[in-house]
Amino acid sequence: MNIQSRVVNWLWECFGGEAARDKTERLHRFAEEALELGQACGMTMGEWQELLEYVYGRAPGEIGQEVGGVMVTLAGLCGAHGLNLEREADREICRIESDEVMEKIRAKQASKPAVGPLPGCS
Repeated sequence: MNIQSRVVNWLWECFGGEAARDKTERLHRFAEEALELGQACGMTMGEWQELLEYVYGRAPGEIGQEVGGVMVTLAGLCGAHGLNLEREADREICRIESDEVMEKIRAKQASKPAVGPLPGCS
């Protein structure tokens, strides 16, 4: 099974179909993870702000093309850091599939506000 299918199946198992299909929730969680990756790589808040102003100063792109861009640049970032993208994704999927981690994730989800991009406090 490919990475996307595994993750979608996990989302359904962990949260149910409504949350798995919630485009806004999926977008917020993706943005949160992208920020955390930047932080882990040493990116500063100032650099994020510069990029935010640059991106939001232009017209929006087409979603499919931007997904492709994300995948291409993520693969390049992994290569620059000596990481294997598929191996890291597999490792994370295996981690979140454990019953203990899934329960923590469900509890965090239940504690978060019903509206807004911020996750709940753990």
